[in-house]
Amino acid sequence: RCFPTCSTSSSGGITVPDVGLRAGQLVATGVVVTVVAYAGLATRWVSSDPGWYAGLVKPSWQPPDWVFGVAWPYNFVALVVAGLVLALTTPSSTSLPWLGLLVASSAGALTWAYLFYVPHRLTAAAIALAVAAVLAWALTVVAWRAVPWAGVALTPYAVWLSVATSLAVGFARTP
Repeated sequence: RCFPTCSTSSSGGITVPDVGLRAGQLVATGVVVTVVAYAGLATRWVSSDPGWYAGLVKPSWQPPDWVFGVAWPYNFVALVVAGLVLALTTPSSTSLPWLGLLVASSAGALTWAYLFYVPHRLTAAAIALAVAAVLAWALTVVAWRAVPWAGVALTPYAVWLSVATSLAVGFARTP
């Protein structure tokens, strides 16, 4: 049964409700909740033991601290903006897989943040971040194919996670 406000389409003899905007709104909500949780939990774990991080020998290619302060806010805003545009302007066959990649990439990055900053398991953290980086590139490609400028906007996020992965490997290899 279809609600009075939706239309139906027939596919292979089956009538399917056209939820269009409703599905887009659900995906948009998922995007916002995911990015807010990502930012909040990452901030919590990254600031859990600042003295420990300050005492680490940094890889020679680590950017200056101010770059982190610019990159992360940009990345979170880009994820929300690209996600909302994809959610509200593309079919759910595009936006749902994109949301799945966002959730998985965020989970990998959060796993890195927790493992790196809380129990200090540097090798496991580097592996988690490598998974997140690969998923971030997939996220960028899906966005690019659907809305090219969204893919361009997400490219710095994928690059940043790739650089962060190299740094995580550098930390893991430092005695």
